[in-house]
Amino acid sequence: MNSSQRFSVDEVLDGLRKAARSDSGLLDRLLETQNAANPVSTFCGIAAELGFPIAEMDLICAGEDYYAAMRRSTNGGGENSPLLEGEDDYYELFMGELRAMKKEMA
Repeated sequence: MNSSQRFSVDEVLDGLRKAARSDSGLLDRLLETQNAANPVSTFCGIAAELGFPIAEMDLICAGEDYYAAMRRSTNGGGENSPLLEGEDDYYELFMGELRAMKKEMA
């Protein structure tokens, strides 16, 4: 794989999801990033090791960009748009998916 190849956040998460589904060691390793001093940085490091380079800010901004688009699409995007807690944190959402996957695999 070309190390300079760029992937979207969704492509990275999809690749990691598929890899974790077939490798319980990787699944555990990804879940353990939650306990790291800098979880997102550790997570992005593992992704890069696996051929899915992603910058921390790309992961953080993807969730924020998605959330901002949702806010703009509700009630004309005014400040009275409903607050959607947690919807803007792709890392945390992905960790939730991995926890559910671990339960399924148990």
